[in-house]
This record gives sequence, structure tokens and C-alpha cells, in this order.
Amino acid sequence: MKIFLADTTATQKLGITVGQSLNAGNVILLEGDLGAGKTTLVQGIGEGLGITDLIVSPTFTLINEYTQGRLPLYHLDLYRLEPNEVAALNLETYWEGIEVTPGIVAIEWAERMPYKPESYLSVRLTYGHENTRQVEITPHNCAISEEIASMRM
Repeated sequence: MKIFLADTTATQKLGITVGQSLNAGNVILLEGDLGAGKTTLVQGIGEGLGITDLIVSPTFTLINEYTQGRLPLYHLDLYRLEPNEVAALNLETYWEGIEVTPGIVAIEWAERMPYKPESYLSVRLTYGHENTRQVEITPHNCAISEEIASMRM
């Protein structure tokens, strides 16, 4: 499913709708060039989950945890890592709810992952014409809500 996003507000709105429809254990794997809107989308997801803390890219911290919303949000950024370094993070502890409260796992630069969970939403953001963006959402062994499927920005 492809959605055209006119601006950052549309990206944020999509994230809010996605966040409102997610359940504990959902994993979102985000891919796209620098500046394509991955963090903006995650900020919207956090807002949709009722998180009021400022959501920032965890480029240097690798993982930011936000626990005060409807569900916890675990926001990861793999930009600076090589696949062998990613494997050492044991990311499955987040999506399997091992040692953490089950929540939503959003991973930026997911193409650096040497393995993926059994079920996830693949989200690819790309640049369009005149500063627009396009997002392609592909479910892998999971369903997407009708609200997301019917979105047009």
C-alpha cells in the first residue's frame, strides 16, 4: 500500500493513525534515506500512543524507551551500526517482551538488521516531487487496520 504525503504534517498524521491502531508486540521496520521522515513518523506514532515526551532520534543512544503512553514505545536507530553489531543487540528481547514490558518497537534503518521478527510492518519512506514524500507500508504476517489501509494524505 502506497500513501503520498504532502508535508511533515501529513507524515505526523499518518504516524498518529498508525500509533492508535497498534497492539503490544507490534514491530515497525522503517527504511528510507536521511531526511525521508522516519523520525517524524515515529513521533506521530508516539503521539497516537498518548506519549507526551519529546521523541527524538536515538542515533547516538541507539535505543530510546518511552513508557508513559497507552503502550511503551521502544525507538531504535541502527544508522551507525554494521549488521554484526546489530546482531549483538539482541533486538528480539524488545519484540518478544523479554525483560521489558511488551510494547511497540519502531526501528529506523531496519535494512541493517541481519534478521527480522516473524511479524512486522515494513515502512519505506521515499522522496517525491517538490518536497513531498511517499510511504509504502507492507505487512509481513500481520494485519493493518482499516484506518491505515484507507488513508489518503
